[in-house]
Amino acid sequence: MTDTASTPPAQPGLQSLSKSFEPVALEAHWGPEWEKRGYGVAGYRGTQAPKAGQPAFAIQLPPPNVTGTLHMGHAFNQTIMDSLTRYHRMLGANTVWVPGTDHAGIATQIVVERQLQDQKISRHDLGREAFVKKVWEWKEKSGNTITTQMRRMGDTVDWSREYFTMDPKLSKTVTETFVQLYEQGLIYRGKRLVNWDPVLQSAVSDLEVENEERNSFMWHIEYPFSDGPQTAADGTPLRGMHIATTRPETMLADGALCVHPDDERYQHLIGKLVDLPLCDRKIPIIADDFVDKAFGSGCVKITGAHDFNDYACSQRHGLPLITIFTLDAKINNNGPAAYRGLDRYDCRKAVLKDLEEQGFLEKAVPHKNMVPVCARTGQVVEPMLTDQWFVAVNKVGEGDATGKSIAQKAIDAVHSGQVQFVPENWINTYNQWMNNIQDWCISRQLWWGHQIPAWYDEDGNVIVARNEADAQAKAPGKKLRRDEDVLDTWYSSALVPFSTMNWPQQSESAIDDYNLYLPSSVLVTGYDIIFFWVARMIMMTTHFTGRVPFKHVYIHGLVKDAQGKKMSKSEGNVLDPVDLIDGIALIPLLAKRSEGLRKPETAPQVRKNTEKEFPEGIPAYGADALRFTFAALASLGRSINFDSKRCEGYRNFCNKLWNATRFVLMNCEGQDCGLQEHTKEECAVGGSAHGYLDFSPADRWIVSMLQKAEANVAQGFADYRLDNVANTIYDFAWNEFCDWYLEIAKVQIQTGTPARQRATRRTLIRTLETLLRLIHPVTPFISEELWQKVAPVAGREGPSIAIAAYPISQPERIDEAAIAHVTKLKQLVDACRNLRGEMNVSPSTRLPLFVLAQTPAESAFLKASAPVLQALSKLNEVRLFDDEAAWQAAAKAAPVAVVGEARICLHMEVDVAAEKLRIGKEIARLEDQISKAQVKLSNEAFVAKAPAAVLEQERKRVAEFTDTLNKLRDQLKRLG
Repeated sequence: MTDTASTPPAQPGLQSLSKSFEPVALEAHWGPEWEKRGYGVAGYRGTQAPKAGQPAFAIQLPPPNVTGTLHMGHAFNQTIMDSLTRYHRMLGANTVWVPGTDHAGIATQIVVERQLQDQKISRHDLGREAFVKKVWEWKEKSGNTITTQMRRMGDTVDWSREYFTMDPKLSKTVTETFVQLYEQGLIYRGKRLVNWDPVLQSAVSDLEVENEERNSFMWHIEYPFSDGPQTAADGTPLRGMHIATTRPETMLADGALCVHPDDERYQHLIGKLVDLPLCDRKIPIIADDFVDKAFGSGCVKITGAHDFNDYACSQRHGLPLITIFTLDAKINNNGPAAYRGLDRYDCRKAVLKDLEEQGFLEKAVPHKNMVPVCARTGQVVEPMLTDQWFVAVNKVGEGDATGKSIAQKAIDAVHSGQVQFVPENWINTYNQWMNNIQDWCISRQLWWGHQIPAWYDEDGNVIVARNEADAQAKAPGKKLRRDEDVLDTWYSSALVPFSTMNWPQQSESAIDDYNLYLPSSVLVTGYDIIFFWVARMIMMTTHFTGRVPFKHVYIHGLVKDAQGKKMSKSEGNVLDPVDLIDGIALIPLLAKRSEGLRKPETAPQVRKNTEKEFPEGIPAYGADALRFTFAALASLGRSINFDSKRCEGYRNFCNKLWNATRFVLMNCEGQDCGLQEHTKEECAVGGSAHGYLDFSPADRWIVSMLQKAEANVAQGFADYRLDNVANTIYDFAWNEFCDWYLEIAKVQIQTGTPARQRATRRTLIRTLETLLRLIHPVTPFISEELWQKVAPVAGREGPSIAIAAYPISQPERIDEAAIAHVTKLKQLVDACRNLRGEMNVSPSTRLPLFVLAQTPAESAFLKASAPVLQALSKLNEVRLFDDEAAWQAAAKAAPVAVVGEARICLHMEVDVAAEKLRIGKEIARLEDQISKAQVKLSNEAFVAKAPAAVLEQERKRVAEFTDTLNKLRDQLKRLG
């Protein structure tokens, strides 16, 4: 008997399948082919039209910036979305995944301005109209990079619906919502303190400001009393009040000094005036409970126009708001003449020099402070008083029958369960932000974006209208000037759930986009844009449509590097998903990782880390291996530490699936696979050696395990646990199907009757075909390529696996008796393999297995299982005994294992004296190792200093050595 089945003649399907898995060619073929066939177009299983009566599954792609390229976060996010979309499409839902890109006002304007700078041209040289034209030209040439990369990932979005947030259709919706909000009294223009980027010269959102820790100083400054020295509460003389600040240049705009009203040290000084150093002004000492009296001197300066906390305090006390910076952060005419025109940091140096010379600077103490930096430009932002447009999110609109504000409607949508977060703990984060939300600043001082639909007449009156003609009609005979500001990028993105679904021109049809796909089924996004996008979509959609934008919000973690650090170009640890798909040599990889380092001096360390992680560069893993890696990591955790070695493991998995398919085709293609119609009598439960099909317990077992896997996968998709989906499929495909069933099937095809062979082939080809459909949402390319070869042999019809029916578990097909049978068989095989290991028997050496069967049922089981047991355990014989004395006499000194009701041993003639000597030496070695380890573990100093992982490893070694030692002693006892 041989170990492998005889190879049937090669068949056409097998001939067209390459001998090894090479993803490049099949990805290059199937991606464009799916798109050409329109499988991503909204509808029912590739019909390109919705089918009445079918459930809907809709999903919106978080629109990436038009300036962007695919990063690991995108690839992870899109793997989840595409898997969900493919799954529901195969289930038969009316499915749509809507793609689009965001015009990214700040980022895009920066890109084009930098290109102009290289030509020594500014946007002001061109003028607004010509500059915007340049941006559109750039967008047409370079704005599709990320969508091209999405195709490489196999994303089956509905490209026919691809939008750009500056498209005319979406722009019309932007204007319409702005006008409606203004007419409802929910949009207003006012002078408020905002984050201001002095290089970009625009307001930026609080959410676009990141705090960076920097080394600086805390400067301690004295403000002398205007009426001369005062007396402290303890009677000591006071020349002035003492404050500490990290921004001494802003003192030029101070409106007051402030102490806590309950601070006994200063209560008698409240209302007194102090001289503002370097300025010819006097400012009052006021009291406000926002001051921490235990911090520093307990006295702080109030600079209402340049600090958010101070702004609120100034409003409470009616203090003047003095702005001392120009929009490019230079000192304006409100500052003393000596400092006018200086940059803010040059002014700081000059102010400190003058304070020291005039005796007002007491000391400078090194201090680490958090500096607000614009995430888009890297510039330190300034709180600045400017005229901006705002959405009043906490106000009830005029004529609103609900009596609720925009924010309250969004809070209620989540509280009522219409919108559910997965995992649900993110509700707390959402509620905390929504319950403390401030009016939304929606204007930006840019040229690229949706220009605000507001005009000003000669008298300064504001006219908001849908177009200039409407505005002129509202101000007849007056010359109008349009507001130059544009809307915050997130304003148009917040409208996407309904602006992409024909709002407000929806029809009454049940399969109209608006009625079929709003609300969408799920939003898949990272936790970092809950406030940027998720909350704002809920606010705007509930307000304008009365519907929620989506039913579920699946919040996944961020992708970090293998050490748990955030991936960043400035840190040199970024991975490009396309590099993981295609591969990249070491030198180009080093160049990519060294580009854009925030600290060039870190380049040697970046090089060292990269060479350690990828000594020969990144191999080509293919899109399927990358997608499977992401799916397996997609738990409900907060972050994902990405290790490329996982990609290598799933590349091996794809290769194993490929080889398994070749084996199945080799044994089934061109053979009788039992696919013809047959009666129940011809194939009764338990099989019939003389009937048409004779299914073995192993056949029924693998079908049973398949049903269980299908149920677990369905539950994983329902729970948005793609890690459970991936791990279930991996375990079934690798461990159950490939490692066990294929090996058993070889034996059944070699030794079985025609009915058994037929049943085995049927089980092989049908199980594989089902497995390919099961895995398709996660690994679309390899599953499509293999399904095209397997499906015809399995008797399945259809043009593509992408629109084939998804496997649904059939619990009635689960055969617990068959599961018990194979479980026992696996235990026997494992026991034989363990015995071979204990005896150091070469895998090529075949030995007889002596089995003592103590019951008739056990004897019958062993007789039926003997051919498989013999093949899988590398045996030349399975000899059954029903007499213990005869079994012991035959077994002699061989190691014994007990499996269920059977006792087994592998029989091998050995030189007893030599074996005793060998075992004795091994026992002595193990005793020495155990002793050394125990000395370490009994050393209190070692235990106190050693890391927990080292201690655990040492204890594990002791346990393993002790277990092996006991087995050797038992074996030695048997020998003598």
